[in-house]
Amino acid sequence: MSSKKALIAMSGGIDSSVAALLTKNQGYDCIGCTMKLYNNEDANIPKEHTCCSLDDVEDARNVAYKLGIPYYVFNFTDDFKEKVIDKFIKCYECGITPNPCIDCNRYIKFDKLYHRARVLGCDYIVTGHYARIEFDSKKYILKKAIDETKDQSYVLYSMTQEQLKHTLFPLGSMTKTETRKIANENNFINSNKPDSQDICFVPNGDYASVIENYTGKKYTNGNFINTSGEIIGKHKGIINYTIGQRKGLGISSKEPLYVCKIDAKNNTVTLGNDKELFESVVLVKDFNWIMGKPLESEIKCKVKVRYRQNEQSATLILLENNEVKIIFDEPQRAITPGQAAVAYLGDIVLGGGVIENVN
Repeated sequence: MSSKKALIAMSGGIDSSVAALLTKNQGYDCIGCTMKLYNNEDANIPKEHTCCSLDDVEDARNVAYKLGIPYYVFNFTDDFKEKVIDKFIKCYECGITPNPCIDCNRYIKFDKLYHRARVLGCDYIVTGHYARIEFDSKKYILKKAIDETKDQSYVLYSMTQEQLKHTLFPLGSMTKTETRKIANENNFINSNKPDSQDICFVPNGDYASVIENYTGKKYTNGNFINTSGEIIGKHKGIINYTIGQRKGLGISSKEPLYVCKIDAKNNTVTLGNDKELFESVVLVKDFNWIMGKPLESEIKCKVKVRYRQNEQSATLILLENNEVKIIFDEPQRAITPGQAAVAYLGDIVLGGGVIENVN
């Protein structure tokens, strides 16, 4: 039995609770913790329905008590505001659609929490992510989960070799059905709790209201234009739109219109038809190669440009300054600046980066 220490990130949900149980059963000396990431009143949202609610903290505390492990709440609100919420707002103000869950993993879970674990003398941090970590005698490898319907490797592409070395994902080789069964068998207080589907600080999906509440700003109306540059209507402020959006445009047209481009400098939103949403070439910045930069300048692999998308065949062309050009075999719909492009070779994550622009 191992005597190594593990810090378990416990959100109050089923996945992290079962991850804590499995880690304890493997003989680790466990400490449970919940990260307080923001104050609900700052986002003008109720205290329920979010990952920082009092109910979630009490659920996590209850499970930790049941498992007989110490439990703490760590206040990371300042870091979360700076690294996640402020960046989220700035991106929308620039006409970019960010993925705050990726930033939370990168800057909070596997940075701030990782360092807190080291201070506490822990050898590992443990989360309820559905992904796998393996060691091939030379490098650590991040792989997709066995249950591809729950796979979360996409949001973990920024992990480093050092972080992978000190992280455990106990659920990576399990299905969600198996996880829920374990929670029920152990009579966890949260065993029937539904999965969270929303961004934690935007639980109702209304990004614009949260941004306006945080900033106190009212965003200026501007012009809707078509792909020929002609003015066809007025928009309500660029923070209300993202690439591929159809609903809420308030424009009447013979054919469905979609957001094709957002120009923050000129405060315009370009609308077009569905065909005009398809692109084959994308430039990606800050590309993180998990196992180290490859020797080849071109790589055939598969890439996904949003969390719920299936990987698509593509060629990666390595450029300077950690930039990568991706050329898809088939045009892809609504590739969105600010989202992540993540590359896979089979079930291995090669790495990923932020979509900068689409050609």
